[in-house]
Amino acid sequence: MSDPMDQPDLDQPDLDEPMESSLDELLSVTERERQETQAAAAAGLEPYEGPLIEFSHVSISFDERPVLDDVSFSVERGETLCILGRSGVGKSVSLRLLMGFLKPDEGSISVDGEEITGLDEEGMRAIRKRVTMVFQNGALFDSLSVRENVAFPLRENGGLDEDQLLAVVEQLIDLVGAEDVIEELPASLSTGRKRAVAIARALASRPEVVLYDEPTTMVDPLIARRLVGLIQRLKLEQGFTSIVVTHDMRVAERVADTVLFLDGGRASYFGPIEGFLASEDEHIQQFLALDEYVPPVAV
Repeated sequence: MSDPMDQPDLDQPDLDEPMESSLDELLSVTERERQETQAAAAAGLEPYEGPLIEFSHVSISFDERPVLDDVSFSVERGETLCILGRSGVGKSVSLRLLMGFLKPDEGSISVDGEEITGLDEEGMRAIRKRVTMVFQNGALFDSLSVRENVAFPLRENGGLDEDQLLAVVEQLIDLVGAEDVIEELPASLSTGRKRAVAIARALASRPEVVLYDEPTTMVDPLIARRLVGLIQRLKLEQGFTSIVVTHDMRVAERVADTVLFLDGGRASYFGPIEGFLASEDEHIQQFLALDEYVPPVAV
């Protein structure tokens, strides 16, 4: 676990930093996307009013070892869910199931009311335009510069001329504090910088949901503070829906609306962050106590 005593105060994210343009401008939809929305409205399609993300009785095993066992939870629009638990309890597996990289043995997973577990790769590509993931290692293209990594989803989506595209890329890179490495290749970047660039690239695809897999693990404390502040800012200013896998309660306390606590493959707790912190459950108390533990320093 990270040592919270070595980290700067995360209570005050960098929400007031001056920016050349607002997040509204950075993340605005293209004219093509606006036309698609208008066409759907004209066709009389009613928006789905249930949870944006829903897991229902999901189970998966590896080599006959249960990883998730009958797990159910949901995420509302504009909500941030933190998935907590010790190593090996299925936190990251939950994200990979949602992205379609894994298929559950039992249960169903839906995005905006659409069941996704039976979708083929083409169907999942459509889902991944709406739900994007920031991996621990960044998962950047090694042969592309930071600038071209962030530009990649914009080029794929189209709708912007080259000048507009490059302007948005630079603004996104500034947003995550990577402007000084814009021409660098990923191999030359620290873990924290890779993750920051990965967030910029994720935002470039204009998703509805962003999944973060241990965003502050193995990251410089200053970068960790900025990443946490950015997750908060996207929720507060843009109403982003997020799922954050973390073992760090300091992160969860700053960003979570709801918590899913996995213990032994089961959903031991699902509900508001306040209820989790106040829980008298023995396993939750042990987890919270472990997170607060600071190893002694040799003298």
